[in-house]
Amino acid sequence: MQTVTRFPHALREIEHCWIPLGDGCRLAARLWIPQIAEQKPVPALLEVNPYGKRSGTRERDEPMHRYFAGHGYAAVRVDLRGTGESEGSLRDEYSEQEQHDCVQVIAWIAAQPWCDGAVGMIGKSWGGFSALQVAALQPPQLKAIIAVCASDDRYADDAHFMGGCLLNENLTWGALLFTLHAQPPDPKLVGEAWRGLWLRRLEKSVFFPEIWLRHQRRDAYWRRGSVCEDYGRIRCPVYLVSGWADGYSNAVPRLLARLSCPRKGMVGPWAHVYPHEGVPGPAIGFLQESLRWWDHWLKGKATEIMKEPLFRAWLQESVPPRDFYKVRPGHWVAERGWPSSRIEMLRFYLGSSGLLRSPPDKREFKIRSPLVSGLAGGSWCAFGLEGEMPGDQRRDDAGSLCFDSMPLQSRLEILGAPRVVLELASDQPLGQIAVRLNDIAADGTSARVSYGLLNLTHRDGHRWPAPLEPGRRYRVEVNLNDIAYAFPPGHRLRLAVSTGYWPIAWPSPLPVTLAVFSGPSFLELPNRTPSRDDKELAPFPEAIAAVGPDQTDLRPGLSRRTVENDPFTGETVYTVATDLAEDESPALWRFDQIDLICGHSIVERFIVRENDPWSARTEILQEIVMCRGTWQTSISTRVLMTCDREFFHLEADLVTREGHEEIFSRSWTRRIRRHYL
Repeated sequence: MQTVTRFPHALREIEHCWIPLGDGCRLAARLWIPQIAEQKPVPALLEVNPYGKRSGTRERDEPMHRYFAGHGYAAVRVDLRGTGESEGSLRDEYSEQEQHDCVQVIAWIAAQPWCDGAVGMIGKSWGGFSALQVAALQPPQLKAIIAVCASDDRYADDAHFMGGCLLNENLTWGALLFTLHAQPPDPKLVGEAWRGLWLRRLEKSVFFPEIWLRHQRRDAYWRRGSVCEDYGRIRCPVYLVSGWADGYSNAVPRLLARLSCPRKGMVGPWAHVYPHEGVPGPAIGFLQESLRWWDHWLKGKATEIMKEPLFRAWLQESVPPRDFYKVRPGHWVAERGWPSSRIEMLRFYLGSSGLLRSPPDKREFKIRSPLVSGLAGGSWCAFGLEGEMPGDQRRDDAGSLCFDSMPLQSRLEILGAPRVVLELASDQPLGQIAVRLNDIAADGTSARVSYGLLNLTHRDGHRWPAPLEPGRRYRVEVNLNDIAYAFPPGHRLRLAVSTGYWPIAWPSPLPVTLAVFSGPSFLELPNRTPSRDDKELAPFPEAIAAVGPDQTDLRPGLSRRTVENDPFTGETVYTVATDLAEDESPALWRFDQIDLICGHSIVERFIVRENDPWSARTEILQEIVMCRGTWQTSISTRVLMTCDREFFHLEADLVTREGHEEIFSRSWTRRIRRHYL
């Protein structure tokens, strides 16, 4: 990514200011204001999240918001209530309080002398969710949004559940938020009040995974903040962005299909990052693209952006499976409408000879997968780090029921969500399936193209699960993740079906044997023919951004993944360590301009025995360091989840220190009944 230092407008930066709310709480903000706004007010762009503007997102905030301010927009980055330097307490994700706080912030921004009254929202992940949720409230000053790596459905398509199956991400993300929330405000910004503010925050600590695990079906809790409940409430223009390696790519085509407001969508090859930082590459000039969007909707300039195709997607070419790609080969394709009338579903039936174009004779195939099936699956959501992508699938294929096609005679391109319909029977009242679409090369390597999960008790929907009747046949449907992919001639398609997908999904309470019946069972692929629009697409400019913060690495850290098998216990231990120094302490870096030293290490362990679902165990250890001179703070957390047949068991420990003195500690122990899970 190229760094630029000269812009059309000079700007001034305000490191910290307060935004007052109606209930007396104050939110902390950081501002980048073009100097021209002192004589002529400008539109403003708002980003909110709970990660801490001072240190948590400083590295990504400065390059983006300086760029926007340098092009004539006031950029405002706000810490949500109870996070960073903001007052109050954070009680949960996406609360009504949070959404109404954002509405008040937008009104405050629009009333400032440097703002012309027009406001846009941009955000990635939590910030993208917030942009969608606030847009649904229709504040009059909000004129357009850009939502990156976000979802419209908090239950079915977020970090908690997938197809009604419990994601391990529910615990790992919850443990991260639990730890981040315990960070102190910076005394340089809030003065002597920092310790009291920190202690009040710690006293109100929330064990977030417990909240989410108590809602195991799609109840009213998840409908709050899910804009899919009423798409018509979003009326301002929306630009939706994600990447195929992200956990939220499905939301882009789904929102394009269901929103009625002006909209555009883009899915690149990227992980959970802004596209100008795009990994896997190629990164694009996302900030220039965003500027075209803002100029059109907030300044009324003729950028022609709305004359371009509705949906733009990176069509990935087949490459050997690896757990990391610096660049993912492919090219951009475009659709002027979505769903596209040019895409036709191509059906393959499951049979004893593999995937067949015509219905085969009826046969029964049985599968009980080892609980370690899924170790080649990579991360539910990648962040651009090594080891996160799904590697060669042959290990997982060995524990799955596999149906292969004949070698393809010609190139096959797909764009959309593959669909699988299975007729099956279970020997247990509870069970789950994982379905993968793989690309099999001539050398036998198996690359995962897409996958889907289904809790079989949720076969008729997520609101009212029901047990299976053992031995009874059911027709179930599994929609795989949306994807754009090209299978080359000579390669085979593989549909792999397993009875679990650890560690991405928590296993069912008992080992399950499934019978899958050929004849009525099939795979459908969204077959796409190339369009003239593909060739006429203007290329994105190269990725650029403004200068980021000056940083000094003080203690280098490494990220690594290991799989170990214990011959005595029979356990398989999958360990993911992030930013861990050689001495097992956190890596450290300093933001030089504000003389703030930071560090954050994470160690995740996923443990299971091959045929014992009650052995499943996830443990997460984290440490955060924030210090400056004699001011030194640290946070240590441990989170553990285990299970038996009827209950999930959660434990958590939180310890904070100032210097070497422990100033706060708390432990949680919870037992939560399993409900069809």
